[in-house]
Amino acid sequence: MLFNFAPMGKLFENRWFLLIIIALTWGSSFILIKKSLVAFTPYEIGAFRVGISGLLLAYIGFPALLKMSKTNLFWVIIAGFFGNFFPMFLFPIAQTQVSSSMAGILDSLVPVFVLVLGFTLFGIKSKTTQVIGALIGFLGAAILMFFSKSNGEESNLGYALLIVLATACYALAALIIKVKLNHVPSKQLSGSVFTVWMIPSFFILFNSEFFNTFNSNPKTWEALGYLGILTILGTAIAIILYYKLIQNTSPVFASSVTYLLPVIAVIWGLLDGEEFSIWYLLGGILIFIGIYLIREKKKKPQLVPR
Repeated sequence: MLFNFAPMGKLFENRWFLLIIIALTWGSSFILIKKSLVAFTPYEIGAFRVGISGLLLAYIGFPALLKMSKTNLFWVIIAGFFGNFFPMFLFPIAQTQVSSSMAGILDSLVPVFVLVLGFTLFGIKSKTTQVIGALIGFLGAAILMFFSKSNGEESNLGYALLIVLATACYALAALIIKVKLNHVPSKQLSGSVFTVWMIPSFFILFNSEFFNTFNSNPKTWEALGYLGILTILGTAIAIILYYKLIQNTSPVFASSVTYLLPVIAVIWGLLDGEEFSIWYLLGGILIFIGIYLIREKKKKPQLVPR
């Protein structure tokens, strides 16, 4: 009996299906980072995610890199640094002091930075409503960062700012992919960026205490399970789908995954016993309003005279 996989292939061409799958995987990544931090340092988590993802995708990445022009290789390295390497360290560092719920909500700033950096770096013009949306989004983020607390005592503005920096990095990478690398197939692109940054990641990992942790911490194997899920589903596979979504649509639409992502992150946080402040709700609502104003509206089809 032959199985027809054509419907499944068409499903992965549907932008809304991709958006939901990415939201579920990335929305769960913050709680997985939190669980991984029980045994591993932020640097070990970041290096493991990038290194193992590069190892899994090397069979795609190496051939793609060998055929790539110098110009494409340059942009792959830049996009990989800002989208696949640097933020992988920023999030776990921040989450040593910031809750997974807070991290998920702040991560929704990506579309705001797509708009701002798109204009400042690539000359992509925006409408007045989108500019207003960006300002409202930043106001929501400012409220979240100001009222971010650790154990209910002191503000963790500096750690929250690391997440904001990570979202700016994601936005820049999305713009580079759309403007400079849109012609590179998503599988080759994702394989290439992880393969390029795999070597420095393994260098960091082998120079850490990662392997000694298994002897000193009884919770290491459980944490490794969470880290493995985070790496395979939340990093390697999700990035392929995300790049595909960017190329099939636009950086703004792809980054609108942040509509759903914070909801998933907050649900996981509440299930794990995290406190949810009214300021989280207010800041999150303002960010969502900002993203709503920034969103791309479908153009009405124009009638062509016969």
